[in-house]
Amino acid sequence: MATKKEELTPMMKQFFSFKAKHPDALLLFRCGDFYETYCDDAIASSKILGITLTRRNNGASEKPPIEMAGFPHHALDTYLPKLIRAGRRVAICDQLEDPKLTKKLVKRGITELVTPGVAMSDNVLNYKENNFLASVHFGKGSCGVAFLDISTGEFLTGEGTPDYVEKLLGNFQPKEVLYERGRKNDFERAFGSKFFTFEMEDWVFTEQTARQKLLRHFEVKNLKGFGVDNMHNGITASGAILQYLEMTQHTQIGHVTSLARIDEERYVRLDKFTIRSLELLHPMQDDGASLMDVIDRTVSPMGARLLKRWTVFPLKEERAINERLDIVEYFFRQPEFRMLVDEKFHSVGDLERIISKVAAGRVTPREVVQLKVALQALQPVKAACMQAENEALRRVGEQLNLCEELRDRIGREIENDPPQMINKGGVVRNGVNSELDELRKIAYSGKDYLLKIQERETQETGISSLKIGYNNVFGYYLEVRNTYKDKVPQSWVRKQTLAQAERYITQELKEYEEKILGAEDKILSLEARIFGELVASMQEDIPAIQINANLIARLDCLLSFAKAAEEHRYVRPVIDQSDVLEISQGRHAVIETQLPLGETYVPNDIFLDTEKQQIIIITGPNMAGKSALLRQTALIVLMAQIGCFVPAESARIGMVDKIFTRVGASDNISLGESTFMVEMTEASNILNNVTPRSLVLFDELGRGTSTYDGISIAWAIVEYLHEHKKAQARTLFATHYHELNEMEKNFSRIKNYNVSVKEVDNKVIFMRKLQRGGSEHSFGIHVAQIAGMPKSIVKRANSILKQLENDNSGVGTVGKPSAEQLNKSRDGFQLSFFQLDDPVLSQVRDEILNIDVNNLTPLEALNKLNEIKKIVKGK
Repeated sequence: MATKKEELTPMMKQFFSFKAKHPDALLLFRCGDFYETYCDDAIASSKILGITLTRRNNGASEKPPIEMAGFPHHALDTYLPKLIRAGRRVAICDQLEDPKLTKKLVKRGITELVTPGVAMSDNVLNYKENNFLASVHFGKGSCGVAFLDISTGEFLTGEGTPDYVEKLLGNFQPKEVLYERGRKNDFERAFGSKFFTFEMEDWVFTEQTARQKLLRHFEVKNLKGFGVDNMHNGITASGAILQYLEMTQHTQIGHVTSLARIDEERYVRLDKFTIRSLELLHPMQDDGASLMDVIDRTVSPMGARLLKRWTVFPLKEERAINERLDIVEYFFRQPEFRMLVDEKFHSVGDLERIISKVAAGRVTPREVVQLKVALQALQPVKAACMQAENEALRRVGEQLNLCEELRDRIGREIENDPPQMINKGGVVRNGVNSELDELRKIAYSGKDYLLKIQERETQETGISSLKIGYNNVFGYYLEVRNTYKDKVPQSWVRKQTLAQAERYITQELKEYEEKILGAEDKILSLEARIFGELVASMQEDIPAIQINANLIARLDCLLSFAKAAEEHRYVRPVIDQSDVLEISQGRHAVIETQLPLGETYVPNDIFLDTEKQQIIIITGPNMAGKSALLRQTALIVLMAQIGCFVPAESARIGMVDKIFTRVGASDNISLGESTFMVEMTEASNILNNVTPRSLVLFDELGRGTSTYDGISIAWAIVEYLHEHKKAQARTLFATHYHELNEMEKNFSRIKNYNVSVKEVDNKVIFMRKLQRGGSEHSFGIHVAQIAGMPKSIVKRANSILKQLENDNSGVGTVGKPSAEQLNKSRDGFQLSFFQLDDPVLSQVRDEILNIDVNNLTPLEALNKLNEIKKIVKGK
């Protein structure tokens, strides 16, 4: 901006001084009752918020005015979320003193820097999602990463290869990622450009600085107690997050009480392709459904957030999985216990975020009451868990802390239904503070006192229509109609003349007014002090309540699994360390809930191990259900390893360490990647990371290239998975390349299966049943017909197919027809209305044949003729 500073008004100079400190943030500048934005910020905010863009004088009369856009300060909660969701960083500049108390420029300061990764407002946050801020450090040997949700206090760190860190970023889906200035190319090469990022100075990413920050915050001498002491790059990334919180003025973080280690060995590896293609969290189609939509029956926000985490971090530990399954079974078998927990959890609310607001000093009176309600709801849950015939549930009962002292104090001191904001008054109960009670008598029994004055003055003066009123200009007054004007005592002071009456004040009224108004101010001040003391005392209960929130979340997830199991007829899987994957009558958890009314999902059996049947090659026509079969197998394994019952008659799951999928085309044309390039990238990722304990699903690999290339690559990949000792993973390979059926003859652990169909009266009926043996027919033309392809094209395709089947001489060894052969099917045909193999003329014939001549009106005949003319012209 070309404006010279000396030519600006003092207020605009103040604005530009704050803007210079945060040039990349949109500055909301408090000016009286409004938050205003100026210059480029005003242009941006008017577009994002849909508010009017105006102009204001910048101080020098000959200078052009500057852009301005603003909104009322009380609408901050409405507009701030829109700015954050638009990916903007927002600096909030507030007035730090009452403008009425100063004749100079109002003192202002930036009270908060809100960014997509650092937000605590309920209007910005989604209660079902964590709001993680991430930090990535590129170390010498490995990459460090840390995640913090300031709204819940969860703080986690891990380190490993860039590939592993990419997986974590994909699983946690942070709203903002920090990295070292100058490493943009490294970051985008490793993790892409889809994250909202912020660069920080290089000194922030030094281990010494980071370690000191963490030690000071947690008030410990070393980090061994958190199990992260040797994670040098993870520590650096974690410290950078604390530095960022300081920078954004989020310093009240007493609820961040620990730093947890993300242990790669504990969880099943799911890459981003698998999370997307299995539709775990989000459907790929707008009208579709995800696994989360089917199994999420949680009633608490903490449970909903944890369930997402569990879904992308399935367990690899047999004991931990079975402990979850035991609790799900207990819920399943004990309906009374389930109903009690379900009912009480409905009234718990977002305990985790409320206690985080306590730490930050932002908790509202209603949230404090909600905390009391939650602690009351836990009492019967604790008692029921303690009596449960399940050791894990009894441990939960022992760990639940009812915080009776805090609960009772809130009950004693705070009204049951207080206003949302403390400055509205009416928050603290009567009987808590004697001074407060006295002030309330003065302030709120004022009407009675004023009524007495009115009655007394009416009697003494004989003015029967006398009434007492109040306005903001001169406070309380006595109003006398003109009829009684001559009866007004001389001691009354006239303040206002109306058409039909006059208004007066008296010394007594002024004194009482001062008393009332003073009392109201004192009441608000006193209530704020009492409430503040209560909130301060709650700090010591933060760790206990965070443990409660975590236990509620876990129970809520397992309760959700029990509800889903009952609703959808799921069974408990057997989890063991074997290499056997045996599913009897398995179903697709999502598809079965989307079927039309009256239609049932066709279940299938799957058996895989590493000795007899390691790789199943599945052939069969399009739409027969190959992709669904692959996905349902992966979903059943994943559901089992998160501790959920599964959609099957029975299931034995030899634990899987990684689930890989190459399912469905996922072109990335915007980045210049073809279908085939994406396929090969995903396949390379699988083959470079696969182990004998993995589960691998390939669907139609090689479609993006020529038939010869596709078959060659598919064959080589299957052969590698069979022969390479480090890669002998249990594999389902769905393909159109029937030539791969030949592999069964040469490789002992490869078995051919097909998804069966029936052909009745030249029509295909999909049976969707998996059966032994390969399939030789794709029925592609039938699928085209079902999809609504014009009849002339379907007919032409059938004639070409018959010609090719009758003349094998032009067909290559892998089933690829030659161009000469395709052309040959047209040779010798004359285009006439009696031999129509030209698609356009075929369409004309079909139009003519479908005309009902007997019932055709002359006008309809002319219209039909015009349509046929258009078809021929189009040719």
